[in-house]
Amino acid sequence: MFVYKIDDEVSLKLIDQQDAECVFALTDQSRDSLKEWLPWLDVNKTLEDTRSFIASSMKNYAEQKSLNTVIVYKGEAAGVAGFNETDWVNKVAYIGYWLGNDYQGRGIMTRAAAGLTTYAFEVLKMNRVDIRAAEGNKKSRAIPERLGFREEGRIRQAEWLYDHYVDHIVYGMLKKDWKVLSRKVSS
Repeated sequence: MFVYKIDDEVSLKLIDQQDAECVFALTDQSRDSLKEWLPWLDVNKTLEDTRSFIASSMKNYAEQKSLNTVIVYKGEAAGVAGFNETDWVNKVAYIGYWLGNDYQGRGIMTRAAAGLTTYAFEVLKMNRVDIRAAEGNKKSRAIPERLGFREEGRIRQAEWLYDHYVDHIVYGMLKKDWKVLSRKVSS
């Protein structure tokens, strides 16, 4: 089973059916705040919906199309993060994430995104990592900004959120730049 330890508090564990109940409960507890920026809350209303998402995630992982993990914080499921897509031809990984309400403000997502970025470059041998976030989603946009990703542009009306479109801001990190940033941080 895939487990990627980030530090003494945070690790990423490949999502599987044993996580269904805790991921669904976390989703349900955070539904109102998640719905502001994530378009899938209306199609994930039951435990069975979460089981279907997990089955799809496991299939896509086996086919090397994506990687969805449970963010484990001090032994508890805190959210989900991973690669929504892996483009093997162009060597690009696209990070996506969400965190339960009770786990926000602790640096968990910054650490998870940094871990995924390192994993993409060092293990998967990607050349680029992208993070996209709705323009108004300041919390989500703060993650790549904090990690030194470069803001590279805007995709107009990139996502339909229930009753309106939102623009996405695209952040990118290149492998060569991550190596420089990583050295600066560890010095």
